[in-house]
Amino acid sequence: MRISDLLTPELITTELPVTDKNQVIEAMLKLIENDPRVIDFQKVRQSVFDREKVMSTGVGKNFAIPHGKTDSISDLIIAFGKSDEPINYSSLDGQPVYLVLLMVGKENNVSFNIKILSRVSRMMSNDQFREKLRLAASADEIRTIFSEEESKFFDL
Repeated sequence: MRISDLLTPELITTELPVTDKNQVIEAMLKLIENDPRVIDFQKVRQSVFDREKVMSTGVGKNFAIPHGKTDSISDLIIAFGKSDEPINYSSLDGQPVYLVLLMVGKENNVSFNIKILSRVSRMMSNDQFREKLRLAASADEIRTIFSEEESKFFDL
């Protein structure tokens, strides 16, 4: 499974109009709220915020990956957003966030969820990849950038 296959245009925003962590998580959740894979949106929302209470998902290098796991979805959901303005996200490196990937996985599929998170982390460690995403002007361009970067990895 490829991240670029899961990122449909309606699950991507190039204009996150937010300035802090809670606002960005809410904006990302709004992208998936009406997705047909969502069974109970409030439980999905709660799973993401519960995970954020454990430790910031602002992993560094201007990137955050808020995520949760719940049985209130029928299948893995991924959304992506970017902001031209810095987001105060309480990141582990103390830097602002500009790129955000939301992932909600099934409760009983922990191994697969970890594989997806690992792939995202490897991709986001590439400075050129992150810069391309920051400069992208459309959802289609973002999907293409993800697809090109993923071609360097094996399918999950």
